[in-house]
Amino acid sequence: MGRVRCICPEPCVWGVGQVAYTPILPPCQAKGVPAFDDTTSVPTSAASAEVHSDIASVLLTERQITDKTAELAARVRADYSVVGRVDRPILLVGVLKGAVMFMADFARALDREVEMEFMAISSYGASTSSSGVVRILKDLDRDITDKHVLLVEDVVDSGLTLSWLLRNLASRSPASLEVVALLRKPDAIRVPVDVRYVGFDIPNEFVVGYGLDYAERYRNLPYLGKLKPQVYSSSDSSWKS
Repeated sequence: MGRVRCICPEPCVWGVGQVAYTPILPPCQAKGVPAFDDTTSVPTSAASAEVHSDIASVLLTERQITDKTAELAARVRADYSVVGRVDRPILLVGVLKGAVMFMADFARALDREVEMEFMAISSYGASTSSSGVVRILKDLDRDITDKHVLLVEDVVDSGLTLSWLLRNLASRSPASLEVVALLRKPDAIRVPVDVRYVGFDIPNEFVVGYGLDYAERYRNLPYLGKLKPQVYSSSDSSWKS
């Protein structure tokens, strides 16, 4: 059982300061209280204490991500409800592995007919910055000619990989090609890329969680967190792939 303390500024159904031995969050925390700031504490549990100990701070909470995903889905749904698009499914192309969680939640929030495809590309390895040298590890399983393609990205940083990927997909003659990205790092951009739908602009720091990893760890964190620098600067060979 989890040990969770109510933090409501006013009495709620749990009572101010009440401690509950339950895995269910009290209403104040379920609603996203307290609001995110740069010192938001990281939740811990027996099962995830090791992972959380590597997080310096929470950048975006689970609630913030959920709300922004719904907002992006509403924008896309409205834009694709025009003549020529409304009667055809959107082909979501997810970039493995980082975009998997965002793509799944985004597709559910979209609330209209979609098709899904995935590509796996590599430009990171065990590094924390994009090399710009792209390898296709898994290509699409179908022809995208005359399809309305929406590329789903987890994070846009240098723009090098995304720029290459857009050129590659455009050469396959889709009816339209747009990008939705949960995250963008404006200070890291090296190549201008047109990203129509952006969730959050974030600092140029290495972040993990909600699909994003370092050395294949932390993807299952429900929030986005800043990774402690000593984690990725460690000389421990167990971190290298």
